[in-house]
Amino acid sequence: MQEEVTAAGNEISDSFRAAKHRSDQVLAELDKNPSRYTMLTGDRPTGRLHLGHYFGSIRERVQMQNRGVHTNIVIADYQVITDRDTTEHIRDNVLNLVLDYLAAGIDPKKTMIFTHSSTPAENQLLLPFLSLVTEAELHRNPTVKAEMEASGHTLTGLLLTYPVHQACDILFCKANVVPIGKDNLPHVELTRTIARRFDERYPGQAPVFPEPDAILSDTPEIPGLDGRKMSKSYGNSIMLGATAEETAKLIRKSPTDSERRITFDPVNRPQVSALLTTAGLVTDRRPEDIAEEIGDAGSGALKAYVTKSVNEFLAPHRERRAELAKDMDTVRDILVEGNKRANQIAEETLDQVRSAMGMRY
Repeated sequence: MQEEVTAAGNEISDSFRAAKHRSDQVLAELDKNPSRYTMLTGDRPTGRLHLGHYFGSIRERVQMQNRGVHTNIVIADYQVITDRDTTEHIRDNVLNLVLDYLAAGIDPKKTMIFTHSSTPAENQLLLPFLSLVTEAELHRNPTVKAEMEASGHTLTGLLLTYPVHQACDILFCKANVVPIGKDNLPHVELTRTIARRFDERYPGQAPVFPEPDAILSDTPEIPGLDGRKMSKSYGNSIMLGATAEETAKLIRKSPTDSERRITFDPVNRPQVSALLTTAGLVTDRRPEDIAEEIGDAGSGALKAYVTKSVNEFLAPHRERRAELAKDMDTVRDILVEGNKRANQIAEETLDQVRSAMGMRY
């Protein structure tokens, strides 16, 4: 049994190494000819965006956009109900996502921002795509298992099939690069499988779908202020749109330990190290150097340093966000225009799918 577990671990490791090698190759090609690439990424509107979102994905989206990649962001409102029984506050959450995107540097003239619920043709791809995967393949997806266990929610049909729904997001706009973290690699692999199986089952003069490549982030997992994974549900996240006072209060309440000397030791001192990691990200310094600088000044000095650093880093974002929030009609218009563009693309792709399947009457 131990040999089987070890073999499985090695297989996963080998698979990840191969994916990382391919990711590095694609990034090198992308830098040379960015206009050949189309990117799709997105967020579920379950609350406000936090620093983990910024360093884990938002910053990369802005960089991709500014390189000249065709960038698209889906606000996955339908996926809110994969593990939740209510859509309360969803409209407010969606508009706040758009505000944070714009404040972070997303340009709606270069990046299409749209919602699931406003692009029916994209969602209609789910039907033919579901015929290309087996029940066993859906149950094997580790992210589905993790989402179900974390939420304590009964496994719904939508939760089971949401990796296929994500394939619709990626393929409807013919995205060929998808920036993700390591945990989401199985989703891109399933999307590649769906694209390949569709084109094999319904061969035409040319393939309908590309097989997208994963762009694996080099950013390590960003811990929350309590040392656990940064998560809105844990209340350990610094929201991009929070005020300086709210941020200071949150950091002040964050747990540390009884040792006075500050050291960076994620294994033995996760809470202190989480604060140091946060400070390192926003100041572009090594957490070890910050720890050495604070030394015996203790957790109070550390929290003061983190508070000052985070608030200085987020000040421009907050200022832009506040200015944008004065004109919510324009924010809503940006989303309406993005939905309109997404619908046009989705209708064209759905028409190609119908033609390939012989379903144009």
